[in-house]
Amino acid sequence: MKRKAIVAAGALFCVAAVTLGGCAGMPEDAFKLAPTSLQERRIQSRHYATADDAMLLRAGASVLQDLGYAIDESNTELGVLSASKRIDAKDVGQIATALIVSALTGSPTPIDTEQTVRICLVMNRSLADPAASVARITIQREIINDRGQVSRAEPIVETEIYQAFFARLSKATFLEANEI
Repeated sequence: MKRKAIVAAGALFCVAAVTLGGCAGMPEDAFKLAPTSLQERRIQSRHYATADDAMLLRAGASVLQDLGYAIDESNTELGVLSASKRIDAKDVGQIATALIVSALTGSPTPIDTEQTVRICLVMNRSLADPAASVARITIQREIINDRGQVSRAEPIVETEIYQAFFARLSKATFLEANEI
């Protein structure tokens, strides 16, 4: 009897959540792309003259591990690899400013202490050439302050970072393909 009451309460909760959640509606611009999205996709993507997505993922994993990233998840069938790395985020200028503000106001100001950089690598077959693949990476960072709070979460869009990654991936792909 008690079990039936718990199941009934759970079902009622689910129905209420779906019903109330559906009332909010979808914002009109929910699926509108940013004006810079095509440019960002070009920066984040490279074509490779191979259809061997597994080999490309292995090469990508090697590059990321060489750069100090830990592989969080990898799925060869889906062509997806994600990795992350924690980095010191302390900035002397921010610390000096926080000290001055704290001295003037009497209350401590949070200071950024570390950041987690996350990279997602996705392999897809090229639509233009079925014998080729397209590799795309996206990079985000989350900055944590000394109170354990997220002070910023943002994508990394610097072209040079993507170019450097793809240069390393091209070399690793060559080495992997030639079993060197």
